[in-house]
Amino acid sequence: MSADASLAALGQRYGARYRWLLLLATMIGTMASVMSATVVNVAIPDMSHVFSLSQERAQWVSSGFMVAMTVSMLTTPWLLARYGYRATYVGAMVLLMTGGIVGGLAAHYPLVLAARVVEGLAAGVVQPIPAIIILRAFEPRDQGRASGLFGMGVVLAPALGPSVGGLLVDWFGWRSIFFMVVPLCLLSIVLARRFVPTSAPGGVLADRSGPQLDWVGLALGTAATLCLLNGLLDIRGSDTPAAVGLLVAALGLLAALIAWLRRAGRRGDPALLNLSLFGHRTFGPGSLVSFIYGVALYGSTYLLPVYMQLGLSLPASSVGAILLPAGIVLAITIGLAGRMLDRVPIYLMVSGGLALLALSFVLMATVGLGTALVWLAVWAVLGRIGLGLVMPSLNLGSLRELPKPLLPEGASAINFLRTLGGAAGVSLCALVLEWRLAAHGASLTGPGTSFARVTAFHETFVMLAVVCALAMLAAWRLRGGNAGD
Repeated sequence: MSADASLAALGQRYGARYRWLLLLATMIGTMASVMSATVVNVAIPDMSHVFSLSQERAQWVSSGFMVAMTVSMLTTPWLLARYGYRATYVGAMVLLMTGGIVGGLAAHYPLVLAARVVEGLAAGVVQPIPAIIILRAFEPRDQGRASGLFGMGVVLAPALGPSVGGLLVDWFGWRSIFFMVVPLCLLSIVLARRFVPTSAPGGVLADRSGPQLDWVGLALGTAATLCLLNGLLDIRGSDTPAAVGLLVAALGLLAALIAWLRRAGRRGDPALLNLSLFGHRTFGPGSLVSFIYGVALYGSTYLLPVYMQLGLSLPASSVGAILLPAGIVLAITIGLAGRMLDRVPIYLMVSGGLALLALSFVLMATVGLGTALVWLAVWAVLGRIGLGLVMPSLNLGSLRELPKPLLPEGASAINFLRTLGGAAGVSLCALVLEWRLAAHGASLTGPGTSFARVTAFHETFVMLAVVCALAMLAAWRLRGGNAGD
């Protein structure tokens, strides 16, 4: 590492504004990773038609990304310690850009799916980094504002993504969706090479001769996640014994992973996840909220565009136009919520946001074929206000009490659990939707739509509202994670 590329040296070079430049550099890359996670949902119906995919196979475009992102998040602390902030961040951006280019050029569905997995691996590495930087580079009095500004910038990607993506799908086809991340990746690499330090967390030198990655833990975590999601998918099929076997295997692998991590902790060996994190007062409840919140967040992100296109028979461009106001409101809410963190208890903000999100799902279930589309936009806005209250609050509420050396592991773990919930949420929504479709004698493959199809979507939205209510119960235990505490 060159001395002038350390965090302290860069801070001296750019002065007080440096921390905000560093935040901007990491925000651009996170925008690219979030966009790659969400915008592809607009293209799923078109892609299903081109490759003659069933709903189950098409859903793996989202789930495959989520599995890869979930598992790779746990490698971020090790990568940062071994290669430093800059090399880790730039490497992930190159990988994300490569996945986008390959996916856009792919002529066969397996290659599209492989590109999505590559994108997911890169996105998982990147997403814990900003939380680490905010809690290390900013004073406590500025952390809420930094978190709000960061969140406000990041949500512009999914806010504008469906709108721009819907137009691109209508004009140029589904392939154009993959290329959307390329400009953001290029910009993030340029900024990172200037503002992101080469040091590891804590200001120490990156040590490539340090502890090895916990490959056993990584293998067990990957296998458990794959078994869980495949089991959820297979429940919908005719092979129920195989589905039950996969779910049992997932539980067994999870138990084996916990036993392995406990053993590593006792012996002082490198561990993929530090289980002692969950003994801290706010981290345990925060991790539970993050998991349940991930189910609702990513599940609805998958469900809503599919509902508009296959339930209400709207074109992709209309989906983007309806979701655009909600995205703008989300960005504004996050910015305001960040400033409120010093005055309003975090547990109240998280609980209130979850309540609004649950209410929006219930109200979505009132939108039918004869309902004015303006109400669909209004209920989407309501849900995004709820998201805006939760997003900047949850990480800070969960991580504030952790000792600084544990921040990389804590940030990776909290993001891992939220994304694991998201991966399960996408599968759960698809599972419940197909179950309710079958119960009403409907399907998603026929032309047009029907009252039975819309009713199945409505019942899936109600399920998401129940999930949010469960998260509210856990959120009340986040007391103590406030800025002023």
